[in-house]
Amino acid sequence: MNNLKTLMLMVLLGAIMIFIGGLVGGKGGMMIMLIISLGMNFFSYWFSDSMVLKMYNAQEVSREDAPQLYGLVENLAANAELPMPRVYIINEDTPNAFATGRNPSHAAVAVTTGIMRALDYNELSGVLGHELAHVKNRDILTGTIAAMMATVITYTAQFFAFFGGRSDDDEGGNPIAALLMVILAPLAASLIQMAISRSREYEADHDGAEICGNANYLADALEKIEYYALNGRQMQDATPATAHMFIINPFSGIGSTMSKLFSTHPQTSERIARLRAQASGR
Repeated sequence: MNNLKTLMLMVLLGAIMIFIGGLVGGKGGMMIMLIISLGMNFFSYWFSDSMVLKMYNAQEVSREDAPQLYGLVENLAANAELPMPRVYIINEDTPNAFATGRNPSHAAVAVTTGIMRALDYNELSGVLGHELAHVKNRDILTGTIAAMMATVITYTAQFFAFFGGRSDDDEGGNPIAALLMVILAPLAASLIQMAISRSREYEADHDGAEICGNANYLADALEKIEYYALNGRQMQDATPATAHMFIINPFSGIGSTMSKLFSTHPQTSERIARLRAQASGR
């Protein structure tokens, strides 16, 4: 099912790019964007995980580098009956984590230095269980490709807007259409991210709790991470295009009505309530 979702996402986001090219560049723009979207789909499937990890300057660690973290991931992967993923650390004070990769055999989990300081062993096991649930449910390819494509669409729209956009049928530029693309392209990407993320978070919470052995571990972790997200500073390299990949949206503390409307995650309070109910057997 997730393979079909991934295919549909690639087709949909490719169509958005072609639409952008046609609106601001006519037939020539459509052809250019078609070629770019095909190349991007190929690149996204094979290399999007590496690109996302590089965006956050994530450093791969071995058992010798981080024995407790590596051992915890190893134990949880065994519980989930998954191959051992690559383990990465991001030098960032804000507590957060994400998983990426194209399938369980080519997966990676990344945690910030902040989350390793803020959470105890059990809470961290809840977070990593959640991320491994995304791996097991094959959510990670869809989420990673969405991140890469949303980034490209946003920058493409800004590029066309900057140059004004010329149509085959008009001698002048089309600044109104270009302005619309600056607004609508990132919005379309955000709506797609929201559609593929919210329901998956509930499922990953439930399955992650089973992987780590206690739903309260993850509930406690979410309470702490949410507190830091609302009261701490924003992650230095966080981008809206990759926000849906994290266990909690790194932009949770920014804005109010609009940020909630286009949030890539369910309300943390609802997630915690479901986990508490799961822990008590309700």
